[in-house]
Amino acid sequence: MEKQKKNNSGNAHSVISSQEIVEKFKVSYQTVNHYTDFGLLHVAFKKGNVRFYNRREVKFRLGKITKLASEGYSLRLIRRKLIGL
Repeated sequence: MEKQKKNNSGNAHSVISSQEIVEKFKVSYQTVNHYTDFGLLHVAFKKGNVRFYNRREVKFRLGKITKLASEGYSLRLIRRKLIGL
């Protein structure tokens, strides 16, 4: 179930829960956790124990991660390409 949350500027943006990421993008929950801990996915906000992410960012980043990984890049290099670390 997709949720809506208003940010500080008043614009609504689409968010997706970690469980929804697992279902929609066919990745494991452990992968979502690892990508979050590694800095590849950013939590937009938390409600209790549920993390919510920006839906567009997740779609873009998971697409890039999948593409770069298939080309043989390590997660460390993928992180550098995505966020410059």
